[in-house]
Amino acid sequence: MNRTTLSLIAVATALAAVTGFAAVSAPDPVDSTATAKTPARLPVERSSLLCPAPSTSELAETVYTSFTPAGTTGAGTGGAAELAPSAAPLTDTDPADDEKKTDEDKAKDDEAKDDKAKDDEAKAPADGAKVKPFLALKEPGKPVSGTKKGADAPALVGAATGPLAPGWTAQQTTTVTAGDSRGLLGMTCTAPGTDFWFPGASTDKSRQDYVHLTNPDDTAAVADIALYGKEGTLKSDTGEGIPVPARSSVPVLLSTLTGEAEPNVTVHVSTRTGRVGAVVNATEEKTGGDWLAASADAAPRAVLPGIPGDATSVRLVVFAPGEDDAELKVQLAGKSGTIVPSSAAEPLNVKSGMTASLDLGDVTKGEAGAVRIGPAEGGRETPVVAALRVVRGKGDNQEVAFIPATGPVTERATVADNRAKGSTLTLTAPEKSAKVKVTASAGSGGGEQVVKTYTVKGGTTLAVTPPVPAGLKGSYALTVEPESGGPVHAARALAVTQDGVPMFTVQTLPDDRGMVSVPATKEDLSVLK
Repeated sequence: MNRTTLSLIAVATALAAVTGFAAVSAPDPVDSTATAKTPARLPVERSSLLCPAPSTSELAETVYTSFTPAGTTGAGTGGAAELAPSAAPLTDTDPADDEKKTDEDKAKDDEAKDDKAKDDEAKAPADGAKVKPFLALKEPGKPVSGTKKGADAPALVGAATGPLAPGWTAQQTTTVTAGDSRGLLGMTCTAPGTDFWFPGASTDKSRQDYVHLTNPDDTAAVADIALYGKEGTLKSDTGEGIPVPARSSVPVLLSTLTGEAEPNVTVHVSTRTGRVGAVVNATEEKTGGDWLAASADAAPRAVLPGIPGDATSVRLVVFAPGEDDAELKVQLAGKSGTIVPSSAAEPLNVKSGMTASLDLGDVTKGEAGAVRIGPAEGGRETPVVAALRVVRGKGDNQEVAFIPATGPVTERATVADNRAKGSTLTLTAPEKSAKVKVTASAGSGGGEQVVKTYTVKGGTTLAVTPPVPAGLKGSYALTVEPESGGPVHAARALAVTQDGVPMFTVQTLPDDRGMVSVPATKEDLSVLK
Protein backbone atom coordinates (compact mmCIF):
# COMPACT_ATOMS: atom_id res chain seq x y z
CA MET A 1 0.00 0.00 0.00
CA ASN A 2 1.12 3.49 -0.73
CA ARG A 3 0.85 6.37 1.73
CA THR A 4 -2.28 7.78 0.06
CA THR A 5 -4.18 4.54 0.61
CA LEU A 6 -3.08 4.33 4.26
CA SER A 7 -4.24 7.91 4.86
CA LEU A 8 -7.68 7.23 3.37
CA ILE A 9 -8.10 4.16 5.56
CA ALA A 10 -7.13 6.16 8.68
CA VAL A 11 -9.63 8.91 7.87
CA ALA A 12 -12.40 6.39 7.26
CA THR A 13 -11.65 4.68 10.57
CA ALA A 14 -11.77 7.98 12.45
CA LEU A 15 -15.08 8.96 10.85
CA ALA A 16 -16.55 5.61 11.77
CA ALA A 17 -15.46 6.07 15.41
CA VAL A 18 -16.98 9.56 15.59
CA THR A 19 -20.21 8.39 13.97
CA GLY A 20 -20.46 5.49 16.38
CA PHE A 21 -19.93 7.77 19.40
CA ALA A 22 -22.57 10.15 18.17
CA ALA A 23 -25.04 7.33 17.70
CA VAL A 24 -24.47 6.06 21.22
CA SER A 25 -24.42 9.50 22.89
CA ALA A 26 -27.13 11.34 20.96
CA PRO A 27 -30.18 12.34 23.05
CA ASP A 28 -33.55 10.75 22.43
CA PRO A 29 -35.50 12.33 19.58
CA VAL A 30 -37.50 15.33 20.78
CA ASP A 31 -41.22 14.72 20.92
CA SER A 32 -42.65 17.68 19.06
CA THR A 33 -46.08 16.97 20.54
CA ALA A 34 -44.86 17.15 24.15
CA THR A 35 -45.98 20.13 26.22
CA ALA A 36 -43.21 22.43 27.52
CA LYS A 37 -42.72 22.16 31.27
CA THR A 38 -43.82 25.06 33.44
CA PRO A 39 -40.80 26.93 34.88
CA ALA A 40 -40.13 26.03 38.51
CA ARG A 41 -40.78 28.67 41.18
CA LEU A 42 -37.70 28.91 43.38
CA PRO A 43 -36.72 31.30 46.20
CA VAL A 44 -34.24 34.05 45.45
CA GLU A 45 -30.76 33.49 46.86
CA ARG A 46 -29.77 37.11 47.47
CA SER A 47 -31.57 40.40 48.23
CA SER A 48 -30.26 43.97 48.57
CA LEU A 49 -31.77 46.90 50.49
CA LEU A 50 -30.75 50.54 50.95
CA CYS A 51 -31.86 52.94 53.71
CA PRO A 52 -31.03 56.67 53.27
CA ALA A 53 -29.80 58.91 56.06
CA PRO A 54 -33.02 59.48 58.05
CA SER A 55 -32.84 63.09 59.24
CA THR A 56 -30.72 66.18 59.81
CA SER A 57 -32.60 67.06 63.00
CA GLU A 58 -30.91 66.64 66.38
CA LEU A 59 -34.37 65.77 67.74
CA ALA A 60 -34.76 62.77 65.43
CA GLU A 61 -35.14 59.26 66.79
CA THR A 62 -35.04 56.51 64.17
CA VAL A 63 -36.11 52.90 64.64
CA TYR A 64 -34.81 50.33 62.14
CA THR A 65 -36.53 46.95 61.83
CA SER A 66 -35.36 43.99 59.73
CA PHE A 67 -37.47 40.91 58.95
CA THR A 68 -37.74 37.88 56.67
CA PRO A 69 -40.96 35.81 56.57
CA ALA A 70 -40.66 32.22 57.72
CA GLY A 71 -41.73 29.14 55.80
CA THR A 72 -40.25 29.70 52.32
CA THR A 73 -39.98 26.20 50.84
CA GLY A 74 -36.62 25.33 49.33
CA ALA A 75 -34.76 28.32 50.76
CA GLY A 76 -31.99 26.16 52.26
CA THR A 77 -30.07 26.78 55.47
CA GLY A 78 -27.56 29.29 56.81
CA GLY A 79 -27.35 32.72 55.23
CA ALA A 80 -27.23 36.23 56.69
CA ALA A 81 -29.13 39.52 56.50
CA GLU A 82 -27.22 42.60 57.59
CA LEU A 83 -27.58 46.38 57.38
CA ALA A 84 -24.30 48.28 57.75
CA PRO A 85 -23.36 51.98 57.54
CA SER A 86 -22.21 53.12 54.11
CA ALA A 87 -18.43 53.36 54.06
CA ALA A 88 -18.27 56.88 52.59
CA PRO A 89 -19.60 59.89 54.54
CA LEU A 90 -22.92 61.51 53.69
CA THR A 91 -22.51 64.58 51.50
CA ASP A 92 -24.99 67.28 50.56
CA THR A 93 -24.99 68.30 46.89
CA ASP A 94 -25.99 71.93 46.26
CA PRO A 95 -24.80 73.09 42.81
CA ALA A 96 -26.03 76.65 43.41
CA ASP A 97 -23.55 77.13 46.26
CA ASP A 98 -20.64 76.10 44.01
CA GLU A 99 -21.57 78.76 41.45
CA LYS A 100 -21.42 81.51 44.11
CA LYS A 101 -17.93 80.59 45.34
CA THR A 102 -14.79 82.50 44.37
CA ASP A 103 -11.63 80.79 43.10
CA GLU A 104 -10.08 81.27 46.53
CA ASP A 105 -13.11 79.62 48.20
CA LYS A 106 -12.91 76.70 45.78
CA ALA A 107 -9.18 76.28 46.45
CA LYS A 108 -9.89 76.13 50.19
CA ASP A 109 -12.66 73.61 49.59
CA ASP A 110 -10.32 71.43 47.51
CA GLU A 111 -7.71 71.54 50.28
CA ALA A 112 -10.32 70.63 52.89
CA LYS A 113 -11.60 67.79 50.70
CA ASP A 114 -8.04 66.44 50.32
CA ASP A 115 -7.55 66.49 54.09
CA LYS A 116 -10.92 64.82 54.66
CA ALA A 117 -10.22 62.19 52.01
CA LYS A 118 -6.95 61.30 53.76
CA ASP A 119 -8.81 61.10 57.08
CA ASP A 120 -11.55 58.92 55.57
CA GLU A 121 -8.94 56.69 53.96
CA ALA A 122 -7.23 56.23 57.33
CA LYS A 123 -10.56 55.32 58.95
CA ALA A 124 -11.77 53.10 56.11
CA PRO A 125 -11.53 49.33 56.52
CA ALA A 126 -8.70 47.59 54.72
CA ASP A 127 -9.37 45.78 51.46
CA GLY A 128 -11.48 42.73 52.16
CA ALA A 129 -12.39 43.93 55.66
CA LYS A 130 -16.05 44.04 56.57
CA VAL A 131 -17.90 47.05 57.96
CA LYS A 132 -19.50 46.13 61.27
CA PRO A 133 -23.26 45.67 60.72
CA PHE A 134 -25.65 47.97 62.55
CA LEU A 135 -28.47 45.42 62.40
CA ALA A 136 -28.10 41.67 61.79
CA LEU A 137 -31.02 39.28 61.31
CA LYS A 138 -30.35 35.73 62.50
CA GLU A 139 -33.48 33.78 61.62
CA PRO A 140 -36.67 34.04 59.53
CA GLY A 141 -39.95 34.73 61.30
CA LYS A 142 -38.65 37.03 64.06
CA PRO A 143 -37.80 40.72 63.48
CA VAL A 144 -34.81 42.51 64.95
CA SER A 145 -34.74 46.25 65.63
CA GLY A 146 -32.31 48.99 66.59
CA THR A 147 -32.54 52.70 67.40
CA LYS A 148 -30.39 55.65 66.39
CA LYS A 149 -30.85 59.16 67.84
CA GLY A 150 -29.77 62.54 66.49
CA ALA A 151 -28.71 63.85 63.11
CA ASP A 152 -25.65 61.69 62.55
CA ALA A 153 -27.44 58.47 61.59
CA PRO A 154 -25.84 57.38 58.29
CA ALA A 155 -27.28 55.71 55.23
CA LEU A 156 -27.35 51.91 55.52
CA VAL A 157 -26.46 49.35 52.87
CA GLY A 158 -27.65 45.78 53.30
CA ALA A 159 -27.76 42.32 51.75
CA ALA A 160 -29.44 39.05 52.65
CA THR A 161 -28.46 35.57 51.49
CA GLY A 162 -29.76 32.02 51.74
CA PRO A 163 -33.07 31.47 53.58
CA LEU A 164 -33.03 35.10 54.81
CA ALA A 165 -33.14 36.51 51.27
CA PRO A 166 -36.71 35.64 50.07
CA GLY A 167 -39.02 38.45 51.17
CA TRP A 168 -36.40 40.28 53.27
CA THR A 169 -37.63 43.75 54.22
CA ALA A 170 -36.45 46.60 56.42
CA GLN A 171 -38.40 49.56 57.80
CA GLN A 172 -36.97 52.93 58.80
CA THR A 173 -39.28 54.98 61.04
CA THR A 174 -38.19 58.40 62.33
CA THR A 175 -39.95 60.60 64.88
CA VAL A 176 -39.09 64.31 64.91
CA THR A 177 -40.91 66.21 67.66
CA ALA A 178 -40.24 69.80 66.53
CA GLY A 179 -38.91 71.91 63.67
CA ASP A 180 -39.78 72.06 59.97
CA SER A 181 -39.36 68.30 59.54
CA ARG A 182 -41.44 67.38 62.59
CA GLY A 183 -43.63 64.36 62.16
CA LEU A 184 -43.53 60.60 61.72
CA LEU A 185 -41.37 59.76 58.69
CA GLY A 186 -41.53 56.15 57.57
CA MET A 187 -40.24 54.21 54.61
CA THR A 188 -39.54 50.69 53.48
CA CYS A 189 -35.86 50.52 52.59
CA THR A 190 -35.51 50.23 48.82
CA ALA A 191 -33.88 47.80 46.43
CA PRO A 192 -31.24 49.26 44.08
CA GLY A 193 -32.22 49.96 40.48
CA THR A 194 -31.58 52.14 37.45
CA ASP A 195 -34.91 53.92 36.87
CA PHE A 196 -37.36 55.62 39.31
CA TRP A 197 -40.40 57.92 38.95
CA PHE A 198 -41.61 60.23 41.75
CA PRO A 199 -44.83 62.14 40.99
CA GLY A 200 -45.81 64.28 43.98
CA ALA A 201 -42.50 66.04 44.61
CA SER A 202 -42.19 69.85 44.62
CA THR A 203 -39.83 72.78 44.03
CA ASP A 204 -42.20 75.25 45.68
CA LYS A 205 -40.79 77.74 48.19
CA SER A 206 -42.83 76.14 50.97
CA ARG A 207 -41.17 72.76 50.34
CA GLN A 208 -37.69 71.33 50.87
CA ASP A 209 -37.49 68.14 48.79
CA TYR A 210 -34.30 66.09 48.60
CA VAL A 211 -33.68 63.09 46.37
CA HIS A 212 -31.46 60.66 48.26
CA LEU A 213 -29.25 58.55 45.98
CA THR A 214 -27.57 55.58 47.69
CA ASN A 215 -24.97 53.43 45.92
CA PRO A 216 -24.58 49.88 47.33
CA ASP A 217 -21.70 48.81 45.10
CA ASP A 218 -17.91 49.08 45.25
CA THR A 219 -17.77 51.17 42.07
CA ALA A 220 -19.10 54.69 41.52
CA ALA A 221 -22.48 55.32 39.89
CA VAL A 222 -23.54 58.28 37.76
CA ALA A 223 -27.18 59.45 37.92
CA ASP A 224 -29.39 61.91 36.04
CA ILE A 225 -32.32 63.76 37.62
CA ALA A 226 -35.02 65.24 35.36
CA LEU A 227 -37.92 67.38 36.62
CA TYR A 228 -41.34 67.78 34.97
CA GLY A 229 -43.94 70.40 35.86
CA LYS A 230 -47.41 71.27 34.56
CA GLU A 231 -45.95 72.65 31.31
CA GLY A 232 -43.35 69.93 30.77
CA THR A 233 -39.62 69.69 31.45
CA LEU A 234 -38.22 72.16 33.98
CA LYS A 235 -34.98 73.70 32.77
CA SER A 236 -31.95 72.41 34.66
CA ASP A 237 -28.22 72.72 34.07
CA THR A 238 -27.12 70.66 37.04
CA GLY A 239 -29.32 67.56 37.03
CA GLU A 240 -27.16 65.48 34.71
CA GLY A 241 -24.10 63.39 35.51
CA ILE A 242 -24.39 63.43 39.30
CA PRO A 243 -21.65 61.22 40.75
CA VAL A 244 -22.55 58.84 43.58
CA PRO A 245 -19.34 57.40 45.07
CA ALA A 246 -19.05 53.73 45.93
CA ARG A 247 -21.04 52.66 49.02
CA SER A 248 -22.20 56.19 49.76
CA SER A 249 -25.35 58.32 49.80
CA VAL A 250 -25.85 61.73 48.17
CA PRO A 251 -28.90 63.98 48.90
CA VAL A 252 -29.76 66.45 46.14
CA LEU A 253 -32.03 69.43 46.89
CA LEU A 254 -34.53 69.70 44.02
CA SER A 255 -34.86 73.48 44.20
CA THR A 256 -31.14 73.81 43.37
CA LEU A 257 -31.64 71.98 40.08
CA THR A 258 -34.05 74.55 38.61
CA GLY A 259 -35.10 78.15 39.06
CA GLU A 260 -38.78 77.29 38.47
CA ALA A 261 -40.90 76.91 41.61
CA GLU A 262 -43.83 74.53 41.16
CA PRO A 263 -46.03 72.85 43.78
CA ASN A 264 -46.46 69.61 41.81
CA VAL A 265 -43.42 68.09 40.14
CA THR A 266 -42.55 64.65 38.81
CA VAL A 267 -38.95 63.53 39.37
CA HIS A 268 -37.26 60.98 37.11
CA VAL A 269 -34.05 59.38 38.40
CA SER A 270 -32.02 57.24 36.00
CA THR A 271 -28.44 56.00 36.01
CA ARG A 272 -25.84 56.17 33.26
CA THR A 273 -23.54 53.76 35.04
CA GLY A 274 -24.11 51.59 38.09
CA ARG A 275 -27.26 51.44 40.17
CA VAL A 276 -28.69 53.33 43.13
CA GLY A 277 -31.51 53.30 45.60
CA ALA A 278 -33.63 56.44 45.23
CA VAL A 279 -36.26 58.03 47.48
CA VAL A 280 -37.52 61.59 48.07
CA ASN A 281 -37.58 63.27 51.48
CA ALA A 282 -40.25 66.01 51.44
CA THR A 283 -40.61 68.69 54.12
CA GLU A 284 -43.38 71.32 54.20
CA GLU A 285 -43.48 74.50 56.30
CA LYS A 286 -46.82 73.87 58.01
CA THR A 287 -47.42 70.13 57.69
CA GLY A 288 -44.13 68.47 58.60
CA GLY A 289 -42.56 65.90 56.34
CA ASP A 290 -42.36 62.30 55.17
CA TRP A 291 -40.75 60.06 52.58
CA LEU A 292 -42.08 59.72 49.04
CA ALA A 293 -41.30 56.30 47.56
CA ALA A 294 -41.14 55.61 43.84
CA SER A 295 -44.35 54.89 41.94
CA ALA A 296 -45.03 51.46 40.50
CA ASP A 297 -44.02 50.97 36.87
CA ALA A 298 -46.04 53.05 34.40
CA ALA A 299 -49.33 51.35 33.51
CA PRO A 300 -52.74 52.35 32.07
CA ARG A 301 -54.38 51.57 35.41
CA ALA A 302 -53.17 52.21 38.95
CA VAL A 303 -54.30 51.73 42.55
CA LEU A 304 -53.15 53.98 45.41
CA PRO A 305 -54.24 52.28 48.67
CA GLY A 306 -54.14 53.31 52.31
CA ILE A 307 -55.88 56.73 52.55
CA PRO A 308 -56.90 57.21 56.21
CA GLY A 309 -60.58 57.74 56.89
CA ASP A 310 -59.89 61.04 58.68
CA ALA A 311 -57.82 62.55 55.86
CA THR A 312 -58.64 66.25 55.56
CA SER A 313 -56.94 66.80 52.19
CA VAL A 314 -55.97 64.44 49.36
CA ARG A 315 -54.18 65.51 46.18
CA LEU A 316 -53.60 63.20 43.22
CA VAL A 317 -50.51 63.83 41.06
CA VAL A 318 -50.14 61.98 37.72
CA PHE A 319 -47.52 61.97 34.97
CA ALA A 320 -47.59 60.41 31.49
CA PRO A 321 -44.01 59.38 30.57
CA GLY A 322 -44.84 58.13 27.06
CA GLU A 323 -45.63 59.92 23.81
CA ASP A 324 -49.43 59.81 24.22
CA ASP A 325 -51.76 61.91 26.37
CA ALA A 326 -53.90 60.19 28.99
CA GLU A 327 -57.54 60.87 29.80
CA LEU A 328 -58.27 59.26 33.15
CA LYS A 329 -61.29 58.31 35.17
CA VAL A 330 -60.64 58.84 38.89
CA GLN A 331 -62.54 56.69 41.41
CA LEU A 332 -62.53 55.99 45.13
CA ALA A 333 -62.77 52.41 46.42
CA GLY A 334 -64.24 52.71 49.91
CA LYS A 335 -65.87 50.51 52.50
CA SER A 336 -69.13 50.08 50.60
CA GLY A 337 -67.98 50.15 46.98
CA THR A 338 -66.40 52.23 44.23
CA ILE A 339 -67.65 55.74 43.44
CA VAL A 340 -66.63 58.73 41.36
CA PRO A 341 -66.05 61.61 43.79
CA SER A 342 -67.71 64.92 42.97
CA SER A 343 -64.26 66.52 42.76
CA ALA A 344 -63.41 64.06 39.96
CA ALA A 345 -66.64 64.28 38.00
CA GLU A 346 -64.72 65.25 34.86
CA PRO A 347 -61.92 63.04 33.46
CA LEU A 348 -58.39 64.08 34.38
CA ASN A 349 -56.42 65.04 31.26
CA VAL A 350 -52.69 64.34 31.49
CA LYS A 351 -50.57 65.65 28.62
CA SER A 352 -47.55 63.65 27.51
CA GLY A 353 -44.44 64.70 29.44
CA MET A 354 -46.43 66.97 31.78
CA THR A 355 -47.50 66.69 35.42
CA ALA A 356 -51.21 66.97 36.21
CA SER A 357 -52.83 67.24 39.64
CA LEU A 358 -56.32 66.99 41.10
CA ASP A 359 -57.38 68.14 44.58
CA LEU A 360 -59.84 65.61 45.99
CA GLY A 361 -60.38 67.32 49.36
CA ASP A 362 -61.63 65.17 52.24
CA VAL A 363 -62.62 62.49 49.75
CA THR A 364 -62.80 59.57 52.20
CA LYS A 365 -65.54 61.15 54.38
CA GLY A 366 -64.61 59.15 57.46
CA GLU A 367 -63.94 55.79 55.78
CA ALA A 368 -60.50 54.56 54.68
CA GLY A 369 -60.16 54.10 50.94
CA ALA A 370 -58.01 53.83 47.84
CA VAL A 371 -57.85 55.91 44.67
CA ARG A 372 -58.24 54.02 41.38
CA ILE A 373 -57.32 55.54 38.04
CA GLY A 374 -57.78 54.16 34.55
CA PRO A 375 -58.73 55.17 31.02
CA ALA A 376 -61.87 57.31 30.77
CA GLU A 377 -64.70 55.92 28.68
CA GLY A 378 -63.48 55.80 25.11
CA GLY A 379 -59.94 56.80 26.17
CA ARG A 380 -56.79 55.03 25.05
CA GLU A 381 -54.65 52.77 27.24
CA THR A 382 -51.86 55.20 28.16
CA PRO A 383 -49.29 54.24 30.84
CA VAL A 384 -48.98 56.69 33.75
CA VAL A 385 -47.26 56.98 37.13
CA ALA A 386 -49.06 58.47 40.13
CA ALA A 387 -48.89 59.40 43.81
CA LEU A 388 -51.05 60.98 46.52
CA ARG A 389 -50.27 63.77 48.97
CA VAL A 390 -52.41 63.14 52.07
CA VAL A 391 -52.94 65.46 55.06
CA ARG A 392 -54.49 64.72 58.46
CA GLY A 393 -55.46 67.33 61.04
CA LYS A 394 -56.36 71.01 60.78
CA GLY A 395 -54.78 74.41 61.38
CA ASP A 396 -51.41 74.22 63.08
CA ASN A 397 -51.93 70.55 63.91
CA GLN A 398 -51.49 69.03 60.46
CA GLU A 399 -49.28 66.21 59.23
CA VAL A 400 -48.50 65.07 55.67
CA ALA A 401 -47.75 61.67 54.12
CA PHE A 402 -47.39 60.33 50.58
CA ILE A 403 -48.81 57.24 48.90
CA PRO A 404 -47.40 56.08 45.54
CA ALA A 405 -49.22 53.82 43.11
CA THR A 406 -48.45 50.20 43.95
CA GLY A 407 -48.89 46.86 42.25
CA PRO A 408 -50.99 43.98 43.59
CA VAL A 409 -49.72 41.38 46.04
CA THR A 410 -49.36 38.40 43.71
CA GLU A 411 -47.78 35.91 46.13
CA ARG A 412 -46.65 37.65 49.32
CA ALA A 413 -45.84 41.08 50.77
CA THR A 414 -44.46 42.10 54.16
CA VAL A 415 -44.13 45.30 56.17
CA ALA A 416 -42.10 45.61 59.38
CA ASP A 417 -42.32 47.84 62.46
CA ASN A 418 -45.94 47.40 63.45
CA ARG A 419 -46.87 48.38 66.99
CA ALA A 420 -49.48 47.18 69.45
CA LYS A 421 -51.28 50.51 68.98
CA GLY A 422 -51.50 52.85 65.99
CA SER A 423 -51.21 50.35 63.12
CA THR A 424 -53.90 50.05 60.43
CA LEU A 425 -53.86 47.60 57.51
CA THR A 426 -55.91 48.40 54.40
CA LEU A 427 -56.74 45.85 51.71
CA THR A 428 -58.26 46.93 48.40
CA ALA A 429 -59.80 44.51 45.88
CA PRO A 430 -60.40 46.70 42.79
CA GLU A 431 -62.07 43.96 40.75
CA LYS A 432 -63.26 40.62 42.17
CA SER A 433 -63.64 39.69 45.82
CA ALA A 434 -60.54 38.19 47.41
CA LYS A 435 -59.59 36.07 50.39
CA VAL A 436 -56.37 37.12 52.12
CA LYS A 437 -54.24 35.53 54.85
CA VAL A 438 -52.49 37.94 57.20
CA THR A 439 -49.71 36.71 59.49
CA ALA A 440 -48.54 38.75 62.46
CA SER A 441 -45.00 37.60 63.26
CA ALA A 442 -43.42 37.07 66.63
CA GLY A 443 -42.31 40.31 68.26
CA SER A 444 -38.77 41.65 68.18
CA GLY A 445 -38.65 41.18 71.97
CA GLY A 446 -40.96 38.20 72.31
CA GLY A 447 -44.42 36.86 71.51
CA GLU A 448 -46.01 34.24 69.28
CA GLN A 449 -47.23 34.71 65.71
CA VAL A 450 -50.94 34.98 64.93
CA VAL A 451 -52.69 34.22 61.63
CA LYS A 452 -56.02 35.69 60.52
CA THR A 453 -57.97 35.51 57.27
CA TYR A 454 -59.96 38.39 55.73
CA THR A 455 -62.42 38.56 52.84
CA VAL A 456 -62.41 41.76 50.79
CA LYS A 457 -65.44 42.37 48.59
CA GLY A 458 -64.81 43.35 44.98
CA GLY A 459 -64.57 47.11 44.42
CA THR A 460 -64.08 47.90 48.11
CA THR A 461 -61.40 48.72 50.67
CA LEU A 462 -61.24 46.90 54.00
CA ALA A 463 -59.42 48.73 56.82
CA VAL A 464 -58.61 46.65 59.90
CA THR A 465 -56.59 46.84 63.08
CA PRO A 466 -54.17 44.02 62.29
CA PRO A 467 -53.82 41.02 64.58
CA VAL A 468 -51.30 41.45 67.42
CA PRO A 469 -48.98 38.57 68.40
CA ALA A 470 -49.81 36.88 71.69
CA GLY A 471 -47.54 38.20 74.44
CA LEU A 472 -46.06 40.85 72.15
CA LYS A 473 -42.88 42.59 73.21
CA GLY A 474 -41.38 45.14 70.85
CA SER A 475 -42.61 45.50 67.26
CA TYR A 476 -43.73 42.90 64.74
CA ALA A 477 -44.13 42.32 61.02
CA LEU A 478 -47.25 41.75 58.93
CA THR A 479 -47.22 39.38 55.96
CA VAL A 480 -50.07 39.45 53.43
CA GLU A 481 -50.76 36.44 51.17
CA PRO A 482 -53.73 36.25 48.76
CA GLU A 483 -55.44 32.85 48.90
CA SER A 484 -58.17 33.18 46.27
CA GLY A 485 -60.15 35.65 44.18
CA GLY A 486 -59.03 38.79 42.38
CA PRO A 487 -55.99 41.04 42.84
CA VAL A 488 -55.39 42.77 46.17
CA HIS A 489 -53.46 46.00 46.86
CA ALA A 490 -52.31 46.64 50.42
CA ALA A 491 -50.93 49.42 52.63
CA ARG A 492 -50.07 49.90 56.29
CA ALA A 493 -50.43 53.16 58.24
CA LEU A 494 -48.67 54.02 61.49
CA ALA A 495 -50.18 56.81 63.60
CA VAL A 496 -48.85 58.59 66.70
CA THR A 497 -50.33 61.72 68.30
CA GLN A 498 -47.67 64.12 69.61
CA ASP A 499 -48.63 67.43 71.26
CA GLY A 500 -51.97 67.39 69.46
CA VAL A 501 -50.44 66.69 66.03
CA PRO A 502 -51.85 63.52 64.36
CA MET A 503 -48.52 62.24 63.05
CA PHE A 504 -48.73 59.37 60.58
CA THR A 505 -46.95 57.60 57.74
CA VAL A 506 -48.19 55.13 55.11
CA GLN A 507 -46.22 52.30 53.48
CA THR A 508 -47.59 50.37 50.52
CA LEU A 509 -47.04 46.61 50.26
CA PRO A 510 -45.95 45.62 46.74
CA ASP A 511 -45.18 41.95 46.12
CA ASP A 512 -41.85 40.98 47.69
CA ARG A 513 -40.67 39.03 44.60
CA GLY A 514 -39.16 36.44 46.88
CA MET A 515 -39.80 33.71 44.32
CA VAL A 516 -38.55 33.63 40.73
CA SER A 517 -39.36 31.42 37.74
CA VAL A 518 -36.48 29.17 36.68
CA PRO A 519 -37.02 27.31 33.37
CA ALA A 520 -36.25 23.59 33.23
CA THR A 521 -33.09 22.67 31.25
CA LYS A 522 -31.43 19.49 30.06
CA GLU A 523 -28.32 18.46 28.14
CA ASP A 524 -28.78 18.55 24.35
CA LEU A 525 -25.77 17.58 22.21
CA SER A 526 -27.72 18.29 19.04
CA VAL A 527 -26.69 21.96 19.38
CA LEU A 528 -23.16 20.85 18.45
CA LYS A 529 -24.22 19.67 14.98
